[in-house]
Amino acid sequence: MFGLFKKDPAKNLRKQYDLLLEEARDIQRSGDLKAYARKLEEAESIWAEIEKIKQG
Repeated sequence: MFGLFKKDPAKNLRKQYDLLLEEARDIQRSGDLKAYARKLEEAESIWAEIEKIKQG
């Protein structure tokens, strides 16, 4: 019952992850593949944090 109002720390990270993926998609469509790879790397680091939170 008391866990109902707890904030989920992974939820905010998930929003950041989704935003980075959208930005990466737009960069890829513009043709800048190096910038696209950097955005994907940022997104993957956030995804690793999300996985760490879910496991621990």
